[in-house]
Amino acid sequence: MHTELSPEHAGTADGEAARALLQKCVHCGFCTATCPTYQLLGDELDGPRGRIYQIKNLLEGEAPTRELQTHLDRCLTCRNCESTCPSGVQYGELAEIGRRLVDARVERPATERLVRWALKEGLTSPLFAPALQLGQALRPLLPETLQAKVPERREADARGWPQKRHARRMLMLAGCVQPAMSPEINPATARVLDAAGIEVVVPAGAGCCGAIRAHLNDRDGGLADMRRNIDAWWPLIERGEVEAIVMNASGCGATVKEYGHHLAGDAAYAAKAARVSAMTRDLSELLPELVPVLKPQLAAAAQAGRLALHPPCTLQHAQKLKGGLEAGLRALGFTVVLPADSHLCCGSAGTYSVLQPALSKQLRERKQASLAALEPDTVVSANIGCITHLQAGCATPVRHWVEVLDAALRG
Repeated sequence: MHTELSPEHAGTADGEAARALLQKCVHCGFCTATCPTYQLLGDELDGPRGRIYQIKNLLEGEAPTRELQTHLDRCLTCRNCESTCPSGVQYGELAEIGRRLVDARVERPATERLVRWALKEGLTSPLFAPALQLGQALRPLLPETLQAKVPERREADARGWPQKRHARRMLMLAGCVQPAMSPEINPATARVLDAAGIEVVVPAGAGCCGAIRAHLNDRDGGLADMRRNIDAWWPLIERGEVEAIVMNASGCGATVKEYGHHLAGDAAYAAKAARVSAMTRDLSELLPELVPVLKPQLAAAAQAGRLALHPPCTLQHAQKLKGGLEAGLRALGFTVVLPADSHLCCGSAGTYSVLQPALSKQLRERKQASLAALEPDTVVSANIGCITHLQAGCATPVRHWVEVLDAALRG
């Protein structure tokens, strides 16, 4: 797609990057077939191809509007379109550039600005955990819409964090919301890896991966989060004390794997960021080497019953890890089934469920129906956002797959 940048955008980093991305697009329309918002709304401007045209017009000098801002906001950035694009258009990056350029010139209403500020500051704050605990205590009194955002409190596993030391060590990012919203995912991860002879290390100082601020158009804040994490991890990496950085939230993993790209222009961090990205592995990527070690220890895989898997978009579309998780779980002896629409987004998409509640709810209900049709005993996923989102209004337990594996090892 040929693009003539206007004087305003010519020679700028965003303008030149967007032009390079646009040149790959042949406007074939294959992307519309797998776009959740296009399927719901049936509007070309709410599909990838339509948004690409709108961003192209913006770069060529068309004035940004509130309408354009709305069409870009409705995009989940699930990147399903990237999986179906025959030309390899990196739509996710293009959408981020488009949003950044529009937001720089189109002021949002005060209420939107307040909600976005609250999300990026609140979700990444140390006060998030006590605030969530208060919400859980008052949950029965909350309106139904708020109850859906507050997961029920779960008792901590008495086994806690493993204390063994191992020659093999891996870093892990605790995450910003995961320890509070689902506090057993990280200890379960550590116990599973401990059973395979791998020690998990969580250095102090690391926090949000940067995705929350970056996706809310606080680019500088997102980059600051990335640099902070690199600083927290670097001493262990530089001394060769860890072999990998393992991620048990696919949303965080997708972001950390792109640190090298985001910080490529930072002379002080470019090389470090590239190494961090190269070392990062989603937990499911370890399954091929974990299966032969863990399978003899499994005493209760069959007791887990029928597992319906929801693969997060950040796992299958952003990280391009499709099929490995279910293959690994089946090799361990679990019964795993996938819905026919397993490639489609559940509507969580980070803060999307708060910013676009109506569309998010429609996508969630559709996904819940397709999962329920499989008659599972448990729904499993690989990202805290999807897990919390799908659990709302669902009687079937929704868990991280590593929790199910941990329970089976426990017997």
